[in-house]
Amino acid sequence: MKAPSLSALDLVLVNGDKTVRDAIEESARLAQHLEKLDYVRIWYAEHHNMDSIASSATSVLIGYIASKTERIRVGAGGVMLPNHSPLVIAEQFGTLEWLYPGRIDLGVGRAPGTDQMTLTALRRDNRAAERFPQDVADLMTLLDDPKEGQLIQAVPGQGTKVPIYILGSSLFGANLAAELGLPYAFASHFAPQALYKATQIYREKYKPSERHPKPHLIIGMNAVVAEDADQAEELFERQRREMALRLIGRRAKGISPDHPALLESAIYRQVRSMLSKSAVGTPEQAALRLIDLANETQADEVMVVMNIDDEETRLRSFTLLAEAVRAF
Repeated sequence: MKAPSLSALDLVLVNGDKTVRDAIEESARLAQHLEKLDYVRIWYAEHHNMDSIASSATSVLIGYIASKTERIRVGAGGVMLPNHSPLVIAEQFGTLEWLYPGRIDLGVGRAPGTDQMTLTALRRDNRAAERFPQDVADLMTLLDDPKEGQLIQAVPGQGTKVPIYILGSSLFGANLAAELGLPYAFASHFAPQALYKATQIYREKYKPSERHPKPHLIIGMNAVVAEDADQAEELFERQRREMALRLIGRRAKGISPDHPALLESAIYRQVRSMLSKSAVGTPEQAALRLIDLANETQADEVMVVMNIDDEETRLRSFTLLAEAVRAF
């Protein structure tokens, strides 16, 4: 039984009485903690118009977290590329690479990361997602060594070769990552239905590239770890309810996580399905579940998601998981 590498996704949640600054400072402390535990990297995801998530300005956040750490890789998990010009993203992440060499990763996805109304505010073309494969190809060109006669270059950015990862929750991303010979991260922490088919397609269709002769597969997984299994389950149930409230959005004002209407809602049932790929329990139980799923999918890395409100409890959970996985 082979243990995978561990990374983490942090949404920089603004819960309770926290301010945005509080959430960002807490994220920096988390990154420092994960660095000591030898987590490979920490990811930040682009979301918009969600008042409990503070990771919308992803490249700015990555720069701040990288400045507060020394070794851990810091990446976008991810930038929703159809919202942006590939040139601008190449310039932003090229700049980050110059500032923090060898520590920056660029995961890209084609989802909007928001609702339909906010797409208009982003000035996004509704057809932008259709151009995603070409946008990825353009981004690769803009971060690679300049080609002879190349008239448009990302400055800075050109030649930095910032690693690009394809993110996805469907078969589309698996096929694209395999075709381009890029690492692939599947969002099984919220969209587990296509996990096995997508990972199978990625490995079977993978075309080796110069930078990536072998496939590199990352899967997302929720986790809550405590010395007591009942405590872990209680914390995870709180996570499910908070996620349901986030999905309901502004309509949830005044609804508590314990409100009967929430627990009886279709959204709550949906969340339970979305979070089915989770490692919850004692350190041994959680580590075994994580390693089993990694081996089933032949994943090289598991991106752990722990949306626990209490900071000390969250840091402890990450510690217990890392130690238990390492013991295998």
